[in-house]
Amino acid sequence: MFDIGFAELVIIGIVALLVLGPERLPTAVRTIALWIGRLKRGFASVKSEIEREVGADEIRRQLHNESVLKELGETGRELQGDIKKAQQDINRTLHHERLDSDINPYQSSTKATADKPAASAPDEASKPAAKPDANQSNA
Repeated sequence: MFDIGFAELVIIGIVALLVLGPERLPTAVRTIALWIGRLKRGFASVKSEIEREVGADEIRRQLHNESVLKELGETGRELQGDIKKAQQDINRTLHHERLDSDINPYQSSTKATADKPAASAPDEASKPAAKPDANQSNA
């Protein structure tokens, strides 16, 4: 973590011995070791808590995805049922129209001709008057 080698530890120990003295050095080392142990345990607990939360988040996400997939499946089944109903309605309608046309085959053709206005011959009055030929007027 800090890349402290044996030489650096020896130098730190000599400086601590000179600063604290031989009487207080053992208690200082014990106190430092306790603090280092507490920090390690604290980091380990934070790490495990984060891993649990990440795992819980993944589980929540997975449960959410499963519920969404379940809803999609239900919606798909409902849509398929609606499509089948629509197909059946269309087939029934077509079947009834075929039966109606088999019973009265002229019904559809008379309806079509009755709906259309009859074509009438063009009126003679609406035509423009024909210009007399110059050859005919001399005769």
